[in-house]
Amino acid sequence: MSLHFSVLASGSTGNAVFVEADGQSFLVDAGLSGKQMEGLFQQIGKSVSDLSGILVTHEHSDHIKGIGVLARKYKLPVYANQKTWNAMDRLIGEVAVDQKFTFDMETVKTFGSLDIESFGVSHDAVEPMFYTFHHGDKKLVVITDTGYVSDRMKGTIENADYYVFESNHDVQMLRMGRYPWNIKRRILSDVGHVSNEDAAIAMGEVAGDRTKGFYLAHLSTDNNMKDLARMSVSQTLQDRGIIVGEQFSLYDTDPKIPTPLVAI
Repeated sequence: MSLHFSVLASGSTGNAVFVEADGQSFLVDAGLSGKQMEGLFQQIGKSVSDLSGILVTHEHSDHIKGIGVLARKYKLPVYANQKTWNAMDRLIGEVAVDQKFTFDMETVKTFGSLDIESFGVSHDAVEPMFYTFHHGDKKLVVITDTGYVSDRMKGTIENADYYVFESNHDVQMLRMGRYPWNIKRRILSDVGHVSNEDAAIAMGEVAGDRTKGFYLAHLSTDNNMKDLARMSVSQTLQDRGIIVGEQFSLYDTDPKIPTPLVAI
């Protein structure tokens, strides 16, 4: 069986990614309400009840909003590092002790034939981390919510088949927008979010011979647009000699509409 995935929701209002392989299926974050999450699963022909577990990246509300509800209703295991557990415990409500599991940063957990590798990112959360999924010779990377992509991160995520990759904001839109300066400064900082141009530079550096595509993720509702993100990323890559559509493709994500289930 192939490694399958769908970006169920992505953006400032909520984030969730579905990944499955050989009977193991995981949800990376559940940043929408339980009811909304169930609706997203229906749209891709899947059921929350079949999940093997929920993988948490960090404690911000657009990543954990539905975790408690889904965990309680479907008796799902939830995986997060200890600092994230400490930070989100009171935010998600009661979860049974036997459903709480620790997934340390920079480690690998194996579920059947699926290896899941955690890696740290630079964001203003207690210990934010994202995940690389390995199944046979296939590799999927999920990385959003980072102020920059370090050399260490690049070494971990290089040459994947597909990426769910942050392209959060257009710098000019952000600078000219309605946000107060302290919020703008946070987003632009090393513990904020990656801009379209910086995302493109990192994409060009991590893409390898087997890379087929990048899903532009976690777009800001106020400071970005799908067409603008695609255009900015494409142009920045082209300036570095990479032609989108030849080396790899770019795909949109949406806050409310899942991407089609893709087999790697």
